[in-house]
Amino acid sequence: MKLGMLHFFENPAGKSELNIVHEQTELMLAAEELGFDSVWPAEHHFSEYGLCASPQLSLAAIAARTSRIRLGTGVVVLPFHNPIRLAEDIAFLDLLSHGRVEFGVGRGYQPLEYQGFNLDQSQSRDMFDEALRLIVECWTRERVTFHGKYWQVNDVEVRPKPLQAPHPPIHMACISPDSFERAGRSGHHLLMGFAFGLTYSGARKGIEAYRAGRGAVGLDPDGGRKTCLMMVYPGHTMESARRDFREPVNWYYRSIARFIAPEQGMMKSYEYYARSREFVRNLKFDDIVDTPAMVCGDVEHCVEKLAQVAAEFGFDELLCWTRIGGLSPAKVRRAMELLSGEVLPKVRKQARSVAV
Repeated sequence: MKLGMLHFFENPAGKSELNIVHEQTELMLAAEELGFDSVWPAEHHFSEYGLCASPQLSLAAIAARTSRIRLGTGVVVLPFHNPIRLAEDIAFLDLLSHGRVEFGVGRGYQPLEYQGFNLDQSQSRDMFDEALRLIVECWTRERVTFHGKYWQVNDVEVRPKPLQAPHPPIHMACISPDSFERAGRSGHHLLMGFAFGLTYSGARKGIEAYRAGRGAVGLDPDGGRKTCLMMVYPGHTMESARRDFREPVNWYYRSIARFIAPEQGMMKSYEYYARSREFVRNLKFDDIVDTPAMVCGDVEHCVEKLAQVAAEFGFDELLCWTRIGGLSPAKVRRAMELLSGEVLPKVRKQARSVAV
């Protein structure tokens, strides 16, 4: 199992935008030094929930100062972009980084962001599907002609082409069983998140739908990479870890509650957000610390919980959301050192012993 980091660029009170940008950038650079396999900045707009409007721009800065770590978009919200321009940007980043891009894509979920771009959120699925098809054509065809509902292209030569052939790996953020199945049929990799309330039961159903989708189009049902996002924070003691992580997590729930749909919550298929906005606003650290959403405690506790998840679901990569709610860079780095130096090696050792 590989180890990656998610970065939201949150902007809680008391931190300037300058602080946030440079703190997060330094943590992403530290990930390579500490042996992480990937970093994944997330796209958000119009609020303190996230300042990174362009994951590909932030990753270009990381590409210029690193040589090994994979550069993931976690995720790019396709309906917000012109697909041709986005295809060019990602291809350029792939060339700049010598082929290190992982292209994570999603539809987004915040009404505020769709309103800010004057887009109809009810059309997001169709826009997403059409944009992704066009992006792949831009990468794999010398000249592109495309007649869709939202984008029209007539015999255009789209340059540059990405270094990775036929294109950078595509990771599709999945929520409902239907989206898991569609990701499987498309042949894309799977990007899912316990951090946003997905239950173990929902994950099992989703992975089965993904496998069924792949099989339905003649692909190996056991193929495709599976990446899982979780809130993860190890400490030297159970008490210190939970003391550090409590308030940043509470800030997150207070913040996200402002941006989800008032009645139905964020996503109908998720356990925690399939409730009212008021329910989400009142969620606290203690409500989720022992659920699939979070791994927080001393090293042995984190190893035990992550080994359980790895054994049950066979994830190829753990995507850690550790820098949350303005948690200080010193604390984040200490947690990263424990993750790469102690937690994951022990999880991998347990996985090898079970396999033998």
